[in-house]
Amino acid sequence: MEIFDQLLKFTVVDVIDIILVALLLYYVYKLIKGTVAINIFIGIIFIYFAWRLTSFLNIELLSSIFGGFMSVGIIALIVVFQPEIRKFLLMVGSTNIGRKGNFSKRFKFLKTQADEITNAKTTVAACVKMGSSKTGALIVLERNNNLDFLVPTGDEMNIKVTQPILESIFFKNSPLHDGAIIIANNVIKATRVILPVNNEKNIPARFGLRHRAAIGITEKTDALCLVVSEETGQVSYIKNGEFTMYKNTEDLIQKIKEELE
Repeated sequence: MEIFDQLLKFTVVDVIDIILVALLLYYVYKLIKGTVAINIFIGIIFIYFAWRLTSFLNIELLSSIFGGFMSVGIIALIVVFQPEIRKFLLMVGSTNIGRKGNFSKRFKFLKTQADEITNAKTTVAACVKMGSSKTGALIVLERNNNLDFLVPTGDEMNIKVTQPILESIFFKNSPLHDGAIIIANNVIKATRVILPVNNEKNIPARFGLRHRAAIGITEKTDALCLVVSEETGQVSYIKNGEFTMYKNTEDLIQKIKEELE
């Protein structure tokens, strides 16, 4: 009867509360999915339940150890999840509510067919073609985090993505080849963009500034990066500051499609 009485007190405010918590958890999951952070998150949950269990069973010494850890949990979370918290705050701050349609783009279930997904096949094909001639390139694929704050560092564009366009931008004698390009919804938003460079992470000597810039932007946002090495012609895929090399082009295309969708 007590449970039934509680259900009768369920109001519209409770429904809104549940929806907001669900959205918050969804974005947290999006931020830590596929990263080491999700394993740390699971470990923290395990310690929390272990603390509650030892407390319930009156195992005082072990309970006090777990309790001491949980008492500084907020500080520990800030330290451990600093990159993810920064991404989350950037996601919130870059929503750009004032710009028409940008707020609805934060939620996939509100998206319309007008929001065209970037053509992964065309983008990868251009990278492979540039790699064969050892033409260096740095392509940033925007996802949930809006990258408009980077546009002023380069030249603003509004060009639909095609293979010839991508190849012509990074052609060695092109005035636009220096720096990165940003692609969102199958449109090139900007060229010659200056990205934050990561100088802390140790990467192989064969990787240069393009790769460090790709690490920097993917650590600070949820963007994806494709880098074509000018020395080797190799195409690198970077997400969350981590490199992945795909020998099979189809696997790389499928991976990008999954991440963008």
